Parts: sequence; structure tokens; C-alpha cells
Amino acid sequence: MSILEVKDLRVGFRQDGKLIEAVKGVSFSVDRGETVALVGESGSGKSVTALSTVALLPQSAETSGSVTYDGQEMIGAKEQILRQVRGNDISFIFQEPMTSLNPLHTLEKQLAESLALHQGLVGEQARTRIIELMEKVGIRDAQSRLGAYPHQLSGGQRQRVMIAMALANKPDVLIADEPTTALDVTIQAQILELLADLKKTEGMGLLFITHDLGIVKRIADKVCVMKNGEIVESGPVDEIFANPQHPYTQTLLSARTVGVPDPVAPDAPVMAETESLKVWFPIQRGFFKKTVGHVKAVNDASISVRAGETLGIVGESGSGKTTLALAIMRLISSEGGITFDGQDVRQWSTKALRDLRKHMQIVFQDPFGSLSPRMTCEQIIAEGLGVHGRRDGRSERDLVAEVMQEVGMDPASMDRYPHEFSGGQRQRIAIARAMILRPKLVVLDEPTSALDMTVQVQIVDLLRDLQRKYGLAYLFISHDLHVVRAMSHKIMVMKQGDVVEQGEAQSLFQDPKTEYTRNLLAAAPDL
Repeated sequence: MSILEVKDLRVGFRQDGKLIEAVKGVSFSVDRGETVALVGESGSGKSVTALSTVALLPQSAETSGSVTYDGQEMIGAKEQILRQVRGNDISFIFQEPMTSLNPLHTLEKQLAESLALHQGLVGEQARTRIIELMEKVGIRDAQSRLGAYPHQLSGGQRQRVMIAMALANKPDVLIADEPTTALDVTIQAQILELLADLKKTEGMGLLFITHDLGIVKRIADKVCVMKNGEIVESGPVDEIFANPQHPYTQTLLSARTVGVPDPVAPDAPVMAETESLKVWFPIQRGFFKKTVGHVKAVNDASISVRAGETLGIVGESGSGKTTLALAIMRLISSEGGITFDGQDVRQWSTKALRDLRKHMQIVFQDPFGSLSPRMTCEQIIAEGLGVHGRRDGRSERDLVAEVMQEVGMDPASMDRYPHEFSGGQRQRIAIARAMILRPKLVVLDEPTSALDMTVQVQIVDLLRDLQRKYGLAYLFISHDLHVVRAMSHKIMVMKQGDVVEQGEAQSLFQDPKTEYTRNLLAAAPDL
């Protein structure tokens, strides 16, 4: 008998008197010790389906059909029953641990809350159980971490804490909603291995929600492919991957960034160069803020990137990738040589740097977080023109329309706000904001990590087209090695602030010289 069974689930949201259907007659089941993957793009209804299992949807939602946990109906169940099941029998791991953990409470307090509520464990008993949980999910020296706050942990450690919270009450079903999207490949591999081990030892059913088919292949027993609120295909993983029947499944399976970038012109000028760049942040203690040490974010980094060339920067969280890029753009202070377009910019004044900045732009990881929700698409894209002036004396609206067409967006949508666009469209707006100033160097900081596979392919194609058209130099920061391989001419590998290896992309992928690089490549499947 299935531990979790969903039959003909339908969910709609009441908006302006209309019912907008999000889930349309979905059916599947999860057995004990089984992993079922729900796969599909953003907006396909995966998370809504998962939240429906224990009635966690907002009041505007209207739900019908049947969801049974261990034979007990959840739809229409009394609040007392739902409260008993939530977090106790059915637990959740959410996509972004930083927003799911309370920044004001220590790890011990947050883990103790669930234990006190569901098991009545307090004091030393609770502390012993918390240490046991933290050790089980692979947090080293757990006892010394009890008083730590979420911001003091890395992304992988925060996700491990979320898993510990989800496992605190020994649930029968664990629902993991994109738990590895924001993680580095090595951390991702560790989290997947951890979940697989826990499923085996605890006998849990695991409902795994993702848009990454590489992960599905590694962890799932069965897969359900969702599109527009419906399951269009389902079955054992091996069968679906070997012989997909539905056109949408075929599209998803073929959506992998492939190819290599265009060759760089032999006479292309060097656009950005550093020599022994160093970024150390002082650690200060006491009333007089005495410096007692340094966080060595970047050590002795020497790079060179030419017009029309992409330098891929890879490494785990905290390795110094973004810090290096910000130092090159003179957004944080550093030591060592920095040359931009043949000019030594280390000693440049703020005013001189302002004139330079239109030639160097940045696109951030989270398009929604980097776009002001109170500005229209036109205002966001045109913001740089207000600082650096318009080109050719043309109107602002004409320039915005031109760059929107370049990045594959309809200029008719320029009066809309960020929340009215999809994730892929928002990233196109962020790219348009950078491109309107016609820069020479663009820093791309994880520009595809939050996007679905099919959208990732589109954004990579767009970035290649723009590089080809304008001879752009890119610093491409990413933990997705498939995307790095498709975009980069040269690659730099960083670990804890040090450059451990760098060289031509193809030779580095084929013959990595260091153990760390070999481990990074081994953690990425199907490279």
C-alpha cells in the first residue's frame, strides 16, 4: 500500500472573480523507501501539488480530488489532524534555506522548536537529539555549531540544517522542493547521497521536485513529468529516459547546453587584466576594533580576458569567485595590479571610475532580487542612461525598445513590472539593462542557476549571440560545469581564495591537473 496517494488532484486560485487552474487532475503515489520525482518547468504546478498534500496553500486556493497519507484523507481534514501530520509524518525541505531559516534564532533553538512541539523533548534530551541529527546530516563538530546563526553557515551547511529539521520527527514522507538548485556541484552530490542514504536507513518515501533531469536520473525510482498543471508522462526512470513518449519530455531531455564558443580573434585586445590581485577582509575584535586576523577571500589571482573571450570562474561557495569579479570592477578595495582596456585603474578617482563604469557591467544570479519591484521594465533597463547619458541623442524609449528586441523580448511589454514576467524573461531584462550601455566587459554571476533547463539553453544562446555581435569580454561565474563548458574559452578554478588551476577550457576538462579540479568534474554527471 502506498504511504502517500494523490488521485485526480485539482487546484485553482480565485483571482478577480475568476478561477485560474494551477493543477488539473494530477494522480501519482509514493511507496515507503521509494523516490518519486516531479519534473517540469517553473509554473508547471509542481510546488502547488506538493503543498496541497498537507493543505499549506493560501486561502484563495480551491482544492478537489483526493490526497491520502497512510490511508487517511488530507483534503478537507480537520486542522488538528493536519497539524499532527505536518512536520511530523510529512516533512518539507524548501528550495532556499536562507529564507526558510529564522535569521534571529540559533540553530539549536530552531531545531528544538519542532522537537518540543511534536515530541515534547526539552532541555538535555532535546540537545542530545539535535547533535545526533546534525551529525547524521554531515555537519562536522556539531556541538560547537549549536549557537551559530544561519548567516554564519555556507549554502550547503544551511541546506543540511533544513534536512536535519525535516528529519527531526522521523517522518514517513519527505518532500524536497528543489533542495539542490542553489548549491555547488560537489555539495549537490553530497546532499543527494545523504538523501538517498537516509531514505534507505529510515525507510522514508521521498517526493523530489526539480527541473534538473540529471538529478532525477541519479536519485529517483519513478518520474512524473508535469506541464501546465498536468502530468503528461510518468513511469520508471530508466524507461522514461531511454524511451520518452511525450514531445515535452523529449524536449526536456534534449535541453542541455552544448557546443563551444566562437574562437577569439588572434589580434583581439586584452580587455581586463590583473596581476597578483589580493582581497583580504580584516577580522576586528574588542572596543578599539583591533585587527586580529584576516579573511583571505582572494590570494594572488592573475587573469587576462580579451575582447570576444569568456573566462569561466568555477569553485565552491566561498571560494572567492564573486569577490574577484567585484575587485576587478573596483567595487571593493584590493591589492595588486588591475588594468582595464590598457589603462591602470588602481589609483583612479571615483569620478574617473564613473566614466569607466559604462564599459563594465554586471548581471546577477537572482533576476528577481536584482530588479526593483517598483520600477517598470523600461525604467529598469534605462536606469544606466540616466547616469551615463544617452547614445546618439535618441530617445530613451527608442533605445530601450532596441535593446529589448536584441535580448528577445517584445518592446510592447516595457511598461510592465518585474513580477509580471517569468524567471527567464526577468534575466533577459537584467541582461538588457547591462547591454544598453554597450559595455566592453560583462560580469555574469551565476546568470542561469535559478532557471529551468530549457530557459538556460535560451540564455546561453543569447549571451553567445551578444558576444559575437559586440565582441564582449565575459567573466562567467558559475557552479554549473555544463554551462561553463558551453560558454568559456578559458577556465579558472578557485578554492578558498586560491587559484588552484587555470588554462584553456577544453584541455582543462579533458586533462585536469589538480585533485580538486578532478573532484569538481567527477561531481558533475554526463560532462
